Amino acid sequence: MFEQVDPFIGTGATDLPAPKGLAATWWWPKPQVGNTHPGAMHPFGMVSACAYSGAYPTGYGLYDFNTEGVPGLLHDRPVASGFTHFQQSGTGAIRKYYNYFRVTPMLGPLDDLGTNWDLRDEVAEPGYYAATLSSGVRCEVTVGPKSAVHRYTFPAYDAARIVIDASTGGLAIPHSRTVPLKAHLAMLEPGVAQGEIHVEGVPLAVHLEVDAPGWRQLLWYDRRLMPGGTRLDFDYIRPTTLRPFGLMFMGPSRAEQTVEVRLGFSLRGCAKARDNLHADVGRTQAAFAGRRDRTAATWRDHLGKVEIDAGSDDQATVFGTALYHSLVKPSFAPDESPSWTTEGPYAFDICTLWDIYRTQLPLMTTLFPERSVALAGAMLSIAEQEGNLPIGYRMAKGADRFSRQGSALAHTFFADLCQLDLPGIDWDWAMVHLELDLRRTYGEDYLVHGVAHPISHTLDLAYAYHCTAAIAHRVRDRPLAQQMRELAEGWQAAYDPGTGLLRDSTFYEGGRWNYSFRLLHDMRARIALAGGDEAFVRLLDRFFGYDALSVVQPGVAPSVAEMNAGYGLSRFEGLNNEPDYEAPWAYHYAGRPDRTAEVVHAAIANQFGTGRGGLPGNDDSGGLSAWYVWATLGLFPVAGQSLFLVSAPAVAESTLQLPEGDLSITTTGFEPVEAGGPVSYVQSLAVDGKTLERPWISGRELRHIRNLHLELGPRPSGWGSRVRPPSTSDTLGGEA
Repeated sequence: MFEQVDPFIGTGATDLPAPKGLAATWWWPKPQVGNTHPGAMHPFGMVSACAYSGAYPTGYGLYDFNTEGVPGLLHDRPVASGFTHFQQSGTGAIRKYYNYFRVTPMLGPLDDLGTNWDLRDEVAEPGYYAATLSSGVRCEVTVGPKSAVHRYTFPAYDAARIVIDASTGGLAIPHSRTVPLKAHLAMLEPGVAQGEIHVEGVPLAVHLEVDAPGWRQLLWYDRRLMPGGTRLDFDYIRPTTLRPFGLMFMGPSRAEQTVEVRLGFSLRGCAKARDNLHADVGRTQAAFAGRRDRTAATWRDHLGKVEIDAGSDDQATVFGTALYHSLVKPSFAPDESPSWTTEGPYAFDICTLWDIYRTQLPLMTTLFPERSVALAGAMLSIAEQEGNLPIGYRMAKGADRFSRQGSALAHTFFADLCQLDLPGIDWDWAMVHLELDLRRTYGEDYLVHGVAHPISHTLDLAYAYHCTAAIAHRVRDRPLAQQMRELAEGWQAAYDPGTGLLRDSTFYEGGRWNYSFRLLHDMRARIALAGGDEAFVRLLDRFFGYDALSVVQPGVAPSVAEMNAGYGLSRFEGLNNEPDYEAPWAYHYAGRPDRTAEVVHAAIANQFGTGRGGLPGNDDSGGLSAWYVWATLGLFPVAGQSLFLVSAPAVAESTLQLPEGDLSITTTGFEPVEAGGPVSYVQSLAVDGKTLERPWISGRELRHIRNLHLELGPRPSGWGSRVRPPSTSDTLGGEA
């Protein structure tokens, strides 16, 4: 899929064709922009590098801060003041913005630093980004797991410059600058320097090597050169008195002369940053081409884990890019924790579990289980060192305000790993932290009052108790497992039997309809609470806009009245927001997989496209893109239950390279999925040649099945209507 990836998808405001059919009734409250960036990234790597304009939220692009509707412009054209590192990917209002160690090629004086030059002739592919500044300098960047390599091609000029600004960070919007509170820089030898800045409570070190023979190298402070100086030290920096500082390399350039800048990074000091650089690119000069090739090869390997028989070039591009965006975060930095000194797994940019636990983490667990085991180890170390399992975790210290998004979401991730029996996790150690974490913040309200508000946290905690009960059973603590199974029944207190929906409460980015259809551990009882299958399906039909009129999406700076009217629709948000990701598959539990197919195919056909505006909302660290990958394959993971629901795929054939062997998904009677076109329904399912009546397979089965074959047809069938996905209150083996 490497050639099909377009890293520019999602970098612009949503620009999709007018939706047709069911999708025209959906309403999108969150920003209509993917918030991705096209910079160079390594699969699950520590470092990224991209052109920097200061725009929200990645540092790349055109847009100002926004939380609703179409984003307003910060710039009217693509510009950059240099190239920075550690960008977010597809997130919304994350407080930690990174964009550290800006590297700027210049032809003018140091006073011009910070100028925004026009970006021309942009090119991006996995692991590589290039553009030409209006100054005439061609700029290219690539990355390794813990390094970045820049290559600049200059025109003929008598005083060309490479300027590294160690003082800048964050975004060029109010309240979003990141200021190092402590820093040092040192020249070591010609073309070699080191430095460390302390930002957001974390020491970030860099070792850099510049291949520019004959050029002068100087430190600078407050835009003034420091000839002869070899070191800058700042014991403390006040944001109100900050003056920019950094390094500069300067000399005459010939036409088409290239200058290479190699940067190794570490959270454990400059010596480790140097070792990381040499491990990634070696000790020779002119490392750019080799590092680019190795990163491309790694991307080809990762993207090659899934192959599809795409019906068009556009579908191949959308799918390939979705898979690519699904493999960017979290950022793994083994042996790099700044919070503890032992070796072992470490990861950041878990931004946030609320974004990724339903879709992206199950995809990583399926394709790269060793990554998930490493992430689990990192999260347990975080819990041991910092007191709790994270909801969000970045390369930064400070309060985790994202605990308001959800409670105990890590338990869902751990339950999937436990049920797959993956090696490498000390489950007794894990159990200690999982149990303690259930009492944190909203968990105390749940234990004392039997309910926690926002009411969605009641569902989170009940589900987490169910997940943790499975792990307690794994470690043979049967009394604890029974206690947790009993506490897992508390989800019922969140619902109003009179409406079949959640009780009135406050909600994070949505309303009670958006949160009412999540996939619980006891969907049989949840549907009964709503009045049975037919009543539950009527609620879902209303939510998804069956027989409803088309709606108008919010524009730029929508008014309070406009937003309130939209929220009043109580409508599916068309994947513009995370809480609705799993709702289409709730139909499966009511015996209506045909409805799932209709909603999912409407979303695939209408909500994703090519070009910069090809996403309906924030990509959410790959959570949205992973949803598209699963939906296209005709599968959906029920996170925490190691369970996959089966529906009609959007491609005729696909292959997944799993650790135990390849899994092919094939069809007969397939028709392309098109906006406003007919829907294909599953008529029958065969697993390795044997007919399967149930519309789901377990995680263990998925790892060992070699072929799923779906017979599709133009009309709903009885398949999946009698045998339902499992619920904890099942007494008849899952049959309705």
